[in-house]
Amino acid sequence: MPAIQAKSAAKVLVSGSNGYIAIWVVRTLLERGYSVRGTVRSTEKGKHLFEIFKAYGDKLEVVVVEDITKEGAFDEAVKGVDAIAHTASPFHLIAVDPQELIGPAVKGTAGMLASALKNGSSVQRIVVTSSCASVLHVSPEPKVFSEVDWNEQSIKEVEEQGKDASGITKYRASKTLAEKAAWDFYKKHKSEIKWDLSVINPPFVFGPFIHDASSLDSLNESARVWYSIVAKADSGGKSPEFLATQGSAWIDVRDLAEGHVRALEIPAAGDERIIISAGPFVWQDWIDTANALSPSPIPSHTLPKGVPGAGKGARYALDYDTAKEKRILGITLRTKEETAKDILADFERRGW
Repeated sequence: MPAIQAKSAAKVLVSGSNGYIAIWVVRTLLERGYSVRGTVRSTEKGKHLFEIFKAYGDKLEVVVVEDITKEGAFDEAVKGVDAIAHTASPFHLIAVDPQELIGPAVKGTAGMLASALKNGSSVQRIVVTSSCASVLHVSPEPKVFSEVDWNEQSIKEVEEQGKDASGITKYRASKTLAEKAAWDFYKKHKSEIKWDLSVINPPFVFGPFIHDASSLDSLNESARVWYSIVAKADSGGKSPEFLATQGSAWIDVRDLAEGHVRALEIPAAGDERIIISAGPFVWQDWIDTANALSPSPIPSHTLPKGVPGAGKGARYALDYDTAKEKRILGITLRTKEETAKDILADFERRGW
């Protein structure tokens, strides 16, 4: 199946390129020798990209796509690129109307594929950033999920509850519907297109940030949660029981970016849905990991303690089967120690 290789002429379009995940994808691509065309919503949002990647000169191009939900939004952006990494999608838990999340997620994803069908004559592969939110469902018993699973539960809850559905349910429904839209479009038009599709499904994404973040409030949702629980002395008011029993699964943002690039490069990644996860956690695991680092990468902080060791032997509510990722992408993933050290050092540098 189609795939790309790092040669001087290869150019990759990265949507939402100033975002937390996307900017690491941009960096990984540039380091690998690719040229990158990144989309941003305004000229102002593109300035940071040029600033941090100035060493790459004209290898980086930035174009403005003000509204990804508009029909034909990416029609010009897809012209002349060899591959696309579509990462742009909202992630926040404060939407009242579910369509605040579902509309941009679905229209943005389907719109990108439609533009590639219309004008992407040189495109060989498209990688879409989905989420484990489109894979999991809430289960009374611990469960290991895989790429065959779909989160029909959240879609049903949003249909039934509308604005009264929880923020996380609305977000999960948006990711599920957006990914379904991608696969439906791909299958419907497969006879007309030269490119193939790969979808990446990460769980919670943690790690240092290189996007334009001037304050804690400007961080993405997962980074804010991590800071509140692991770097604040009171763990954001979370109880010891919460810390020892609640969590999810995770991946370092840099490993996720590597996964996107490998999914563009490796032929076998075409037509595949791939979960990339470093494993499950409860929050006490991260707190213990942070406290064990010596010397402390964040000496200005008194880190929370929780109940040290309480997470050992935890009954994880969920995990993911990552056999496909190991078989196709083969990424050597960072440990909690590596990720915690780099996140905390990043906070310390910023005076947070």
